[in-house]
Amino acid sequence: MRSNDKTSGKDRVLRDKTIAFLKRVERFLAAHDVPEPAAETLKNEQDPYRVLFMTLLSLRTRDDVTLPASDRLFRAAPNLARLAEMAEESIAEIIFPVGFYRTKARTIKRIGEILLKKFGGEVPKTLEELLSLPGVGLKTANLVLTVGHRKEGLCVDIHVHRIVNRWGFIRTRNPDETYRVLSPSLPSLWKRKANKILVSFGQHLCRPVSPYCSKCPLSADCDRIEVDKHR
Repeated sequence: MRSNDKTSGKDRVLRDKTIAFLKRVERFLAAHDVPEPAAETLKNEQDPYRVLFMTLLSLRTRDDVTLPASDRLFRAAPNLARLAEMAEESIAEIIFPVGFYRTKARTIKRIGEILLKKFGGEVPKTLEELLSLPGVGLKTANLVLTVGHRKEGLCVDIHVHRIVNRWGFIRTRNPDETYRVLSPSLPSLWKRKANKILVSFGQHLCRPVSPYCSKCPLSADCDRIEVDKHR
């Protein structure tokens, strides 16, 4: 008799292996008080406005630069109406020294205008609408959905992409491709949790270069794909 479970075969194996590893990493992070990623600090506020613009600031920028820049921006522009009054040059001065700060200031200003004119001053709640905003890709859109709106989504950034490939579970070329492979396999709960778990793990242990494999709870089971040197 055929099962009604549409997740079968290779997808089911990927799901089960990924969830098992995520659970082990989650326990490790909790036991060692590893800090959460920057955007997760906003989860209790459930403020998609702040999640959206903090995530844009965080692109190619360390958390220790992103957080102060975000605080300065939100003090100057606590809402879209105030943001709309600001000149692009002022935004650039406030968010410096985040990476590509001039380009990000232009994007932030443009998005603010679009949100006011097209979306009634609200941050969209669908993936398609979020992706229609300039500078917003799958990573940013899904983070806004999961952290800002508490909706289902799978945020795949470079950490998630690198780590799942390093485990040997998939072979993908970029985060967007990883998203398309993982998203159909994972249930809603683990879609929402995966980014928080793996960003913290990737920043503090499973680093891009010379990861701390000697401290890793997965060291005996990880394939260490493309790991040339580790600690």
